[in-house]
Amino acid sequence: MNIDASTFLFCVIGDPISHSLSPVMHNSAFAHIKYNGVYLAFNVKDVSSAISGIRALNIKGVSVTIPHKLTVMEFLDEIDENAIKIGAVNTIVNRQDRLFGSNTDYLGATNALLEKTSIKDKDVIMIGAGGAARAIGFGILSEGGRLTIVNILEDEGKQLARDLGVEYYPLQDYKDYDCQILINATPLGMYPNIDEMPIKNEYLQKDMVVMDIVYNPLKTRLLKEAEDIGCITIDGASMFVCQGVAQFELWTGKKAPVDVMRKTVLGALVSYD
Repeated sequence: MNIDASTFLFCVIGDPISHSLSPVMHNSAFAHIKYNGVYLAFNVKDVSSAISGIRALNIKGVSVTIPHKLTVMEFLDEIDENAIKIGAVNTIVNRQDRLFGSNTDYLGATNALLEKTSIKDKDVIMIGAGGAARAIGFGILSEGGRLTIVNILEDEGKQLARDLGVEYYPLQDYKDYDCQILINATPLGMYPNIDEMPIKNEYLQKDMVVMDIVYNPLKTRLLKEAEDIGCITIDGASMFVCQGVAQFELWTGKKAPVDVMRKTVLGALVSYD
Protein backbone atom coordinates (compact mmCIF):
# COMPACT_ATOMS: atom_id res chain seq x y z
CA MET A 1 0.00 0.00 0.00
CA ASN A 2 1.40 3.34 -1.08
CA ILE A 3 -0.23 6.19 0.87
CA ASP A 4 0.30 9.74 -0.36
CA ALA A 5 -1.46 13.09 -0.45
CA SER A 6 -3.84 11.83 -3.15
CA THR A 7 -4.99 8.71 -1.29
CA PHE A 8 -8.76 8.40 -0.89
CA LEU A 9 -10.00 7.57 2.62
CA PHE A 10 -12.75 5.01 3.31
CA CYS A 11 -13.93 3.65 6.64
CA VAL A 12 -16.39 1.60 8.66
CA ILE A 13 -18.24 3.07 11.63
CA GLY A 14 -19.83 0.99 14.39
CA ASP A 15 -19.79 0.13 18.08
CA PRO A 16 -18.11 -2.28 18.74
CA ILE A 17 -15.78 -2.32 15.75
CA SER A 18 -12.62 -4.20 16.79
CA HIS A 19 -13.96 -7.45 15.27
CA SER A 20 -14.48 -5.96 11.79
CA LEU A 21 -12.79 -7.58 8.80
CA SER A 22 -13.93 -4.82 6.45
CA PRO A 23 -10.51 -3.10 6.56
CA VAL A 24 -8.54 -6.20 5.58
CA MET A 25 -11.06 -7.08 2.86
CA HIS A 26 -11.25 -3.66 1.23
CA ASN A 27 -7.55 -2.83 1.59
CA SER A 28 -6.66 -6.11 -0.12
CA ALA A 29 -9.02 -5.18 -2.96
CA PHE A 30 -7.54 -1.69 -3.29
CA ALA A 31 -4.04 -3.13 -3.41
CA HIS A 32 -4.97 -5.81 -5.97
CA ILE A 33 -6.38 -3.36 -8.52
CA LYS A 34 -3.81 -0.69 -7.60
CA TYR A 35 -6.46 1.78 -6.48
CA ASN A 36 -5.11 4.64 -4.36
CA GLY A 37 -7.34 4.17 -1.34
CA VAL A 38 -7.08 3.18 2.30
CA TYR A 39 -9.83 1.84 4.56
CA LEU A 40 -9.90 2.30 8.36
CA ALA A 41 -12.21 1.28 11.23
CA PHE A 42 -13.63 3.87 13.63
CA ASN A 43 -15.46 3.06 16.85
CA VAL A 44 -18.33 5.55 16.82
CA LYS A 45 -20.89 6.30 19.51
CA ASP A 46 -22.07 9.72 18.30
CA VAL A 47 -23.34 9.31 14.72
CA SER A 48 -24.03 13.00 14.16
CA SER A 49 -20.43 13.97 14.99
CA ALA A 50 -19.10 11.12 12.85
CA ILE A 51 -21.08 12.30 9.82
CA SER A 52 -19.76 15.84 10.36
CA GLY A 53 -16.25 14.37 10.37
CA ILE A 54 -16.91 12.41 7.17
CA ARG A 55 -17.96 15.62 5.46
CA ALA A 56 -15.11 17.70 6.90
CA LEU A 57 -12.41 15.15 6.01
CA ASN A 58 -13.96 14.34 2.60
CA ILE A 59 -14.04 10.61 3.34
CA LYS A 60 -15.08 9.05 0.03
CA GLY A 61 -17.00 6.00 1.21
CA VAL A 62 -18.29 4.56 4.48
CA SER A 63 -19.59 1.19 5.69
CA VAL A 64 -22.13 1.43 8.49
CA THR A 65 -22.52 -1.44 10.94
CA ILE A 66 -24.17 -2.26 14.28
CA PRO A 67 -25.83 -0.26 15.82
CA HIS A 68 -25.95 2.73 13.44
CA LYS A 69 -27.69 1.49 10.28
CA LEU A 70 -31.01 3.15 11.14
CA THR A 71 -29.80 6.23 13.01
CA VAL A 72 -27.41 7.30 10.24
CA MET A 73 -30.26 7.85 7.78
CA GLU A 74 -31.37 11.18 9.27
CA PHE A 75 -27.95 12.72 8.59
CA LEU A 76 -27.65 11.88 4.87
CA ASP A 77 -28.47 14.04 1.85
CA GLU A 78 -30.11 11.33 -0.24
CA ILE A 79 -31.09 7.67 0.21
CA ASP A 80 -31.85 5.20 -2.56
CA GLU A 81 -35.27 3.59 -2.95
CA ASN A 82 -34.39 0.12 -1.66
CA ALA A 83 -32.68 1.49 1.44
CA ILE A 84 -35.76 3.62 2.15
CA LYS A 85 -37.99 0.54 1.83
CA ILE A 86 -35.64 -1.44 4.07
CA GLY A 87 -35.33 1.40 6.53
CA ALA A 88 -31.58 0.95 6.99
CA VAL A 89 -28.34 2.12 5.36
CA ASN A 90 -25.09 0.15 5.41
CA THR A 91 -23.23 2.09 2.70
CA ILE A 92 -22.51 5.79 2.22
CA VAL A 93 -21.01 7.28 -0.95
CA ASN A 94 -19.60 10.82 -0.84
CA ARG A 95 -20.28 12.48 -4.18
CA GLN A 96 -18.93 16.02 -4.26
CA ASP A 97 -19.78 16.70 -0.61
CA ARG A 98 -23.24 15.10 -0.82
CA LEU A 99 -23.72 11.88 1.14
CA PHE A 100 -25.78 9.17 -0.55
CA GLY A 101 -27.03 6.20 1.47
CA SER A 102 -27.75 2.73 0.10
CA ASN A 103 -28.08 -0.85 1.32
CA THR A 104 -26.08 -3.81 0.03
CA ASP A 105 -26.92 -6.18 2.91
CA TYR A 106 -30.05 -7.61 1.32
CA LEU A 107 -28.17 -8.65 -1.83
CA GLY A 108 -25.47 -10.27 0.25
CA ALA A 109 -28.02 -12.27 2.26
CA THR A 110 -30.21 -13.44 -0.59
CA ASN A 111 -27.26 -14.38 -2.80
CA ALA A 112 -25.71 -16.39 0.04
CA LEU A 113 -29.00 -18.26 0.61
CA LEU A 114 -29.67 -18.88 -3.07
CA GLU A 115 -26.32 -20.64 -3.39
CA LYS A 116 -27.67 -23.36 -1.06
CA THR A 117 -31.47 -23.29 -1.29
CA SER A 118 -34.48 -21.69 -2.92
CA ILE A 119 -36.37 -19.03 -0.96
CA LYS A 120 -39.69 -18.83 -2.81
CA ASP A 121 -42.59 -20.32 -0.81
CA LYS A 122 -40.27 -21.33 2.07
CA ASP A 123 -41.15 -20.65 5.72
CA VAL A 124 -38.36 -18.46 7.11
CA ILE A 125 -37.82 -17.55 10.77
CA MET A 126 -35.44 -14.66 11.37
CA ILE A 127 -34.10 -13.90 14.83
CA GLY A 128 -33.33 -10.21 15.16
CA ALA A 129 -34.87 -6.90 14.11
CA GLY A 130 -31.96 -4.48 13.72
CA GLY A 131 -30.54 -2.88 10.60
CA ALA A 132 -29.19 -6.10 9.06
CA ALA A 133 -32.45 -7.91 9.84
CA ARG A 134 -34.41 -5.21 8.01
CA ALA A 135 -32.33 -5.77 4.90
CA ILE A 136 -32.52 -9.56 5.09
CA GLY A 137 -36.28 -9.47 5.68
CA PHE A 138 -36.73 -7.24 2.63
CA GLY A 139 -34.64 -9.68 0.58
CA ILE A 140 -36.59 -12.73 1.79
CA LEU A 141 -39.93 -11.17 0.88
CA SER A 142 -38.57 -9.97 -2.47
CA GLU A 143 -37.67 -13.59 -3.27
CA GLY A 144 -41.15 -14.85 -2.29
CA GLY A 145 -40.37 -16.33 1.13
CA ARG A 146 -42.84 -16.41 4.06
CA LEU A 147 -41.20 -14.57 6.94
CA THR A 148 -41.67 -14.61 10.72
CA ILE A 149 -39.66 -12.32 13.00
CA VAL A 150 -38.53 -13.37 16.48
CA ASN A 151 -36.75 -10.79 18.65
CA ILE A 152 -35.77 -10.04 22.25
CA LEU A 153 -36.85 -6.37 22.19
CA GLU A 154 -40.61 -6.23 21.69
CA ASP A 155 -40.89 -2.68 20.37
CA GLU A 156 -38.14 -3.21 17.81
CA GLY A 157 -39.54 -6.57 16.71
CA LYS A 158 -43.12 -5.34 16.38
CA GLN A 159 -42.01 -2.28 14.43
CA LEU A 160 -40.08 -4.31 11.87
CA ALA A 161 -42.94 -6.81 11.58
CA ARG A 162 -45.36 -3.95 10.88
CA ASP A 163 -43.01 -2.40 8.35
CA LEU A 164 -42.63 -5.68 6.47
CA GLY A 165 -46.20 -6.88 6.97
CA VAL A 166 -45.25 -10.12 8.77
CA GLU A 167 -45.76 -11.80 12.15
CA TYR A 168 -43.66 -11.08 15.26
CA TYR A 169 -43.08 -13.22 18.35
CA PRO A 170 -40.94 -12.55 21.46
CA LEU A 171 -37.79 -14.66 21.55
CA GLN A 172 -38.12 -15.57 25.22
CA ASP A 173 -41.56 -17.15 24.67
CA TYR A 174 -41.16 -18.66 21.22
CA LYS A 175 -40.67 -22.39 20.75
CA ASP A 176 -42.31 -23.21 17.39
CA TYR A 177 -39.26 -23.26 15.12
CA ASP A 178 -41.05 -25.22 12.37
CA CYS A 179 -39.47 -23.69 9.27
CA GLN A 180 -37.32 -24.52 6.27
CA ILE A 181 -34.90 -21.63 6.79
CA LEU A 182 -33.67 -20.23 10.12
CA ILE A 183 -31.58 -17.03 10.14
CA ASN A 184 -29.67 -15.49 13.03
CA ALA A 185 -29.57 -11.76 12.26
CA THR A 186 -28.28 -10.77 15.70
CA PRO A 187 -24.69 -10.37 16.97
CA LEU A 188 -25.15 -13.30 19.39
CA GLY A 189 -22.18 -15.63 18.98
CA MET A 190 -19.88 -12.93 17.62
CA TYR A 191 -16.25 -12.87 18.80
CA PRO A 192 -15.34 -12.65 21.65
CA ASN A 193 -18.67 -14.10 22.95
CA ILE A 194 -18.33 -17.26 20.90
CA ASP A 195 -20.24 -19.56 23.27
CA GLU A 196 -23.51 -17.67 22.87
CA MET A 197 -26.31 -18.75 20.54
CA PRO A 198 -29.73 -17.15 19.96
CA ILE A 199 -31.84 -20.29 20.55
CA LYS A 200 -31.49 -23.60 22.34
CA ASN A 201 -30.15 -26.43 20.20
CA GLU A 202 -33.28 -28.49 20.96
CA TYR A 203 -35.20 -26.19 18.58
CA LEU A 204 -32.99 -27.06 15.61
CA GLN A 205 -34.32 -29.62 13.13
CA LYS A 206 -32.17 -31.62 10.74
CA ASP A 207 -34.10 -30.56 7.61
CA MET A 208 -33.48 -26.84 8.26
CA VAL A 209 -31.19 -24.53 6.36
CA VAL A 210 -29.50 -22.48 9.09
CA MET A 211 -27.81 -19.19 8.27
CA ASP A 212 -25.83 -17.00 10.66
CA ILE A 213 -24.86 -13.49 9.62
CA VAL A 214 -22.03 -13.45 12.19
CA TYR A 215 -18.76 -14.03 10.33
CA ASN A 216 -16.28 -13.80 13.17
CA PRO A 217 -15.95 -16.66 14.04
CA LEU A 218 -16.73 -18.24 10.69
CA LYS A 219 -18.39 -21.24 12.32
CA THR A 220 -20.47 -19.94 15.21
CA ARG A 221 -21.79 -22.18 17.95
CA LEU A 222 -25.22 -22.05 16.26
CA LEU A 223 -23.74 -23.35 13.01
CA LYS A 224 -21.73 -26.03 14.79
CA GLU A 225 -24.82 -27.30 16.63
CA ALA A 226 -26.86 -27.19 13.40
CA GLU A 227 -24.17 -29.00 11.44
CA ASP A 228 -23.97 -31.72 14.10
CA ILE A 229 -27.62 -32.67 13.58
CA GLY A 230 -27.43 -32.59 9.79
CA CYS A 231 -28.65 -29.10 8.86
CA ILE A 232 -27.41 -27.29 5.77
CA THR A 233 -25.49 -24.31 7.12
CA ILE A 234 -24.53 -20.94 5.64
CA ASP A 235 -21.90 -18.83 7.38
CA GLY A 236 -21.74 -15.06 7.49
CA ALA A 237 -18.69 -14.77 5.25
CA SER A 238 -20.68 -15.22 2.03
CA MET A 239 -23.12 -12.44 2.88
CA PHE A 240 -20.28 -10.26 4.16
CA VAL A 241 -18.20 -10.60 0.98
CA CYS A 242 -21.19 -10.11 -1.36
CA GLN A 243 -22.27 -6.91 0.34
CA GLY A 244 -18.65 -5.71 0.40
CA VAL A 245 -18.25 -6.32 -3.33
CA ALA A 246 -21.28 -4.12 -4.00
CA GLN A 247 -19.89 -1.42 -1.70
CA PHE A 248 -16.49 -1.46 -3.39
CA GLU A 249 -18.04 -1.01 -6.84
CA LEU A 250 -20.30 1.83 -5.67
CA TRP A 251 -17.34 3.68 -4.16
CA THR A 252 -14.75 3.18 -6.88
CA GLY A 253 -16.67 2.57 -10.09
CA LYS A 254 -14.29 -0.35 -10.63
CA LYS A 255 -15.02 -4.08 -10.84
CA ALA A 256 -14.28 -5.65 -7.47
CA PRO A 257 -11.75 -8.51 -7.26
CA VAL A 258 -14.27 -10.90 -5.71
CA ASP A 259 -11.96 -13.91 -5.36
CA VAL A 260 -9.27 -11.81 -3.67
CA MET A 261 -11.79 -10.36 -1.22
CA ARG A 262 -13.24 -13.79 -0.39
CA LYS A 263 -9.82 -15.39 0.02
CA THR A 264 -8.64 -12.54 2.27
CA VAL A 265 -11.69 -12.78 4.53
CA LEU A 266 -11.55 -16.56 4.82
CA GLY A 267 -7.83 -16.40 5.54
CA ALA A 268 -8.36 -13.84 8.29
CA LEU A 269 -11.06 -16.00 9.88
CA VAL A 270 -8.97 -19.15 10.15
CA SER A 271 -7.69 -18.26 13.62
CA TYR A 272 -11.23 -18.04 14.96
CA ASP A 273 -12.62 -21.23 13.39
